[in-house]
Amino acid sequence: MSVTAAPGFLAAGTHCGIKSDGVPDLALVATADGQPVAAAGVFTSNLATAAPVQVSRRHLEATGGRAAAVVLNSGNANAATGEQGIADAERMCSLVASELGCQPEHVLVCSTGLIGIPLPMAPIEAGLPPLVGALSAGGNDGAGGGAGGGGAGGGGDAAEAILTTDTVRKETVVRDGGLTVGGMAKGAAMLAPNMATMLAVLTTDAAVEPGVLHRDLQQAVANTFNSLSVDGCTSTNDTVIVLASGLAGEGAVGDVLAPLTATCRSLAEQMAADAEGATKTVWVTVTGARDVAQARRAARKVAESQLVKCSLFGADPYWGRIVSELGTARVAFDPDRAEVAYGGVTVCAKGVAVAHDADAVRVHLQGRRVEITADLGLGDGEATILTNDLTPAYIDENMRTS
Repeated sequence: MSVTAAPGFLAAGTHCGIKSDGVPDLALVATADGQPVAAAGVFTSNLATAAPVQVSRRHLEATGGRAAAVVLNSGNANAATGEQGIADAERMCSLVASELGCQPEHVLVCSTGLIGIPLPMAPIEAGLPPLVGALSAGGNDGAGGGAGGGGAGGGGDAAEAILTTDTVRKETVVRDGGLTVGGMAKGAAMLAPNMATMLAVLTTDAAVEPGVLHRDLQQAVANTFNSLSVDGCTSTNDTVIVLASGLAGEGAVGDVLAPLTATCRSLAEQMAADAEGATKTVWVTVTGARDVAQARRAARKVAESQLVKCSLFGADPYWGRIVSELGTARVAFDPDRAEVAYGGVTVCAKGVAVAHDADAVRVHLQGRRVEITADLGLGDGEATILTNDLTPAYIDENMRTS
């Protein structure tokens, strides 16, 4: 399953020399004929915006939401690099455009890696022509691959080339209503609501106008990537881009929002499962809030609590930490109405401990997938935040530059 599953798209990935260990570090996703199609992007909320984010935003604005390709590098974020960083990002777009035969504004650019280090353009300039020559639709059959099951070939190679601290590539394909949406993503840390240190490229054969595509992408991201929090940190580079070829034909009976959302959800769950050092993927759901916004805020507060995440690593059902976090979430909250459950087993009701099946809770918390539910008992608002436990391995990964 890969970013080339939808008709009309090719991809490639290679090692050009940004990374010193010989692993892939340069990727390209492009339309099969090199001509622009409907496109949309959602970008970081961090005000320290990286050069490629600035360039991609400008290009989408200049073209009215049209793009022919997305070029991506890993190993260097091209962030906090000043005007030279902007020039380097534009240069990457121009080089790809020259090879494909489109305008530079029809190429979008993404980077991920170390911040504050100038982008090494020499290996990129040498690597882009053969990368374009290697474009193929391979990797769309679901054979082999990483967390998303991507196969070898263009799509799988591209997904491999965007990874940094990830341990597996993230890919998925969703088919619904005669439409196909394929995607690849990277991200294993600095993941928080409003995205962070994550890149995702999605492709679809839907026939959709750029404005509608942008609206649908925003909605899909809001309910998936923006509901993911690994460590509460937001990056300079996070980007989600979608290209739509319009080749679905008369068999398409649905709109693109549903498969687009399903694709984003699959990629978000794969990122949570591969979070740095994580041993558990955790769904924190708050129900009974005054409204959805308050439910989301409360769920996020619990999901980002270091104390809660540490207790999850220890498989300790210490629900008091959850109630404590809810009380500081700045939402309507009455502890005498609060209920907390692990894996559907209620351990706290009306703000106090209740008799429960302790063995069932223990078994649930020792598993790879953990569900926490907190009912505030005040309304109909409900939201879920996807997170993970906090482990010594996360500290080992992030105690030095990586």
